[in-house]
Amino acid sequence: MALFAGLAELIGGILFTLGLLTPLAAVLITGTMLMAIMKVHAPNGLWATSNGYEYNLTLLAVAIGIALIGPGEYALDAFLF
Repeated sequence: MALFAGLAELIGGILFTLGLLTPLAAVLITGTMLMAIMKVHAPNGLWATSNGYEYNLTLLAVAIGIALIGPGEYALDAFLF
């Protein structure tokens, strides 16, 4: 399961960086961050200094935000689709 989570985060991050298949990349990152929050960080509270879910929540919000507004004009999605 950890290998799948690592691959999903790696592939999602690469796609997100390139702006390629942005909705799919956002789903991969969102799923990974939700599982990290629920399985690992939630019992520790909010703040990252206590190994909490603050950073994961930030990444989750950014992935959802970019998925909703679109990747932008310099993304590969803009050139290909």
